[in-house]
Amino acid sequence: MPPSRGLIALLILTSNIAPATAQQAAPAAAPLRAPDTMEAHTLACIGCHGDKGRGVENVYFPRLAGKPAGYLYNQLIAFQEGRRRYAPMNYLLAYLPPAYLKQMADYFASQRPDPLPTTAPSAPAAIIAQGQQIVAKGLPDKKIPACTSCHGGSLGGREPGIPGLLGLRADYVSAQLGAWRYGTRTALAPDCMQIIASTLSEAEVGAVAAYLATQQIPAQEKPVAADATPLPMACGSQQAQEAKR
Repeated sequence: MPPSRGLIALLILTSNIAPATAQQAAPAAAPLRAPDTMEAHTLACIGCHGDKGRGVENVYFPRLAGKPAGYLYNQLIAFQEGRRRYAPMNYLLAYLPPAYLKQMADYFASQRPDPLPTTAPSAPAAIIAQGQQIVAKGLPDKKIPACTSCHGGSLGGREPGIPGLLGLRADYVSAQLGAWRYGTRTALAPDCMQIIASTLSEAEVGAVAAYLATQQIPAQEKPVAADATPLPMACGSQQAQEAKR
């Protein structure tokens, strides 16, 4: 005997209701969230700067790990304010609050991953020797101090705001000195690096870059601790960080 129309309607109704009821009864899945750690928050930095800021093969993306927190903070603010110009960094940092940038700087400053090996440049020995002379002795006739007098005797940096110069490729060093020379990278006044870079000749820039590219990062890179020793010339970025200490 065929089922009545009323029974068919009831079966259709209950078949539609049952799945909906089951779905309503199932507990909602918890949303996936990234760990609330600075390591997780800085994952966007890895592609360019390497795991924990170790560095990458690309010559234009420097190591961040182990540099003074004050220096890293200065650079983040400089990108945010447009005093350093690189569109991806300018965009990424545009709306981050200073307190968060400070946390990022502190995180990378505290990291000590193994350094990325670099290949020494194929510059002539005479060029590298000229660069070494400038780095160690400066150019007294041009009133340019030795790099070691600010960046530390081993070039590992100086707290709170002067970076190390180890493990950098020649093209990167040359590009940064060129950016200071032509005003696409600036620091707080008095901008000592702009003065130095604009005083060096193109050949001297090349020599300094070539020599610095021969210097590897030691396993335990660490900036020189801040002390009362005056710098050979006033540098606004260092003074600003010293004032916060």
